[in-house]
Amino acid sequence: MLRAPGADSVLQVSNLVRRYGDNTAVDDISFSIDGGSCTGLLGPNGAGKTTTIEIIEGVTPATSGSVLYCGEPLGSRFREESGIQFQATALQDFLTVRETLALFHALYDQRTDLQALIETCSLGELLGRDNRKLSGGQRQRLLLAIALINDPKIIFLDEPTTGLDPQARRNFWQLIERIKKRGTTVVLSTHYMDEAYQLCDRIIIMDRGRIIADGSPDQLLSEHFEEVVMRLPSGDLDAGFGADSVPSTRLQQRGEFTEIHTADPGACLQLLANGHSALRRLSIRPYNLEDLFIDLTGRELRS
Repeated sequence: MLRAPGADSVLQVSNLVRRYGDNTAVDDISFSIDGGSCTGLLGPNGAGKTTTIEIIEGVTPATSGSVLYCGEPLGSRFREESGIQFQATALQDFLTVRETLALFHALYDQRTDLQALIETCSLGELLGRDNRKLSGGQRQRLLLAIALINDPKIIFLDEPTTGLDPQARRNFWQLIERIKKRGTTVVLSTHYMDEAYQLCDRIIIMDRGRIIADGSPDQLLSEHFEEVVMRLPSGDLDAGFGADSVPSTRLQQRGEFTEIHTADPGACLQLLANGHSALRRLSIRPYNLEDLFIDLTGRELRS
């Protein structure tokens, strides 16, 4: 279910199209983004999400359609009030973190308090360190600080935690939560479903240039699924148990494991136990965003 623009919309995207020769990367999409929200734009490679974000950022021109910021065409106001953290950004060699922040801070007329920014992005212990000596997580925190240095009202984060270890990713999530609490509008592109669920108030899923789902994570899950997933090693499953054993049940093979997708886990458990299936390694979970993504697109996000 696609959402109509609201009175609190900061961004309004209308009938956006982008063509490259005979290829239509973005195919007549419309949506709005409310102020103070975190919106995740997801899609497999080639879905058109990156092109969409680049058009909104003003990096790539649209073939047709429009993007409005606070009711106005993209222009100087948008440039002054937006921040962007690209997936890959080169930093000046031989500068320290302190010098890098001072450099970018001097480029803007409108800028945030530098000490407060250092505290927000947890950079205090890194100020004297050369940019070349930063770890992946430390580098991403510095890039986030640069994107926030003009005190933006809206910030775009393009796969900001790609390549980070799990602990660094979770530390970065905490930074995003702090930014959200300040009322900053966040537009996030990510390949991690747990990240989207944790951070996003709303998720827009694209495929083949079009929007195929739009809503809060829990709303989308409840709209599409009434089932749970039961998972156990295939060797532990009783040979007599099949997809027709319980109504509204289907089986899916994933490597050495069998997944039982069912709306009646109680009946499945009883049949499995009666059939002498080994249940000590059985796990049961609700559907998640990864399941939703594959169900809608037929592909994993990283494909």
